Amino acid sequence: MARGIITLTTDFGSEDPYVGIMKGVILGLAPRCRIVDLTHQVQAFEIAEAGFVIWQSYRYFPKGTVHVVVVDPGVGTLRRPILVEAGGHYFLAPDNGVLSMIFDDLPHKVRAVTAERYFLKPLSRTFHGRDVFAPVAARLARGVLPSRFGKQIGDYARLEFYKPVRTGKRIWTGSVLRVDRFGNLITNFRLSEFPTVATRPFLLRAGMETITRFVGTFGECPQGELAVLEGSTGYLEIVMNQASAARKLGCGPGSPVELTLY
Repeated sequence: MARGIITLTTDFGSEDPYVGIMKGVILGLAPRCRIVDLTHQVQAFEIAEAGFVIWQSYRYFPKGTVHVVVVDPGVGTLRRPILVEAGGHYFLAPDNGVLSMIFDDLPHKVRAVTAERYFLKPLSRTFHGRDVFAPVAARLARGVLPSRFGKQIGDYARLEFYKPVRTGKRIWTGSVLRVDRFGNLITNFRLSEFPTVATRPFLLRAGMETITRFVGTFGECPQGELAVLEGSTGYLEIVMNQASAARKLGCGPGSPVELTLY
């Protein structure tokens, strides 16, 4: 198992020094650690988007990697920081459901992080990324055992943002999980669960538009038209060829989408 790799996923953006400060804390405690930025452009407070990002990404890192996810609208409240062991990886995040896709994907152990001796002092009520998650991640990467940080719990938060809901005989309501930089809308519909989208007529409603075309690649989509394809994660994406579907539809993370099958 790898030691000393930490990934960071936050909604902090790049305008403020918050990410750099977290890295400073980590390197102060584990100077040989390698830090990988997955993204700091998660839309502010979008727990579902961050959950999708970490689910999409963790599997491409060596076992033993520590994944830190800080999208934390409840920072400073009674919500707990948690440490999850799953699939040979470690995940540090607030107990707000952001790791729900990990829980669904892998056998796991969840601990409430309560060992305050590992936190920075004084402990801020508004910046647990710096004072809790960064120092705990650094010590995990250095080999401190997970059991040192707190006891196992079973009452951790789980959400179902990645599961469409059946709302009619042939109708399912879902949502946009993420918009990538090209303006592609990644929905929570998996082609493996709705395979007839690729072979039979369908309607996918988003914004004020209805999409009926399924394509295999971006190049198969006529320019200026909306289409649906299976993205690299296996989820259906609403796309345009060399244009932004998100801009055309006025949609973003959390926007509703409705799928009708025929």
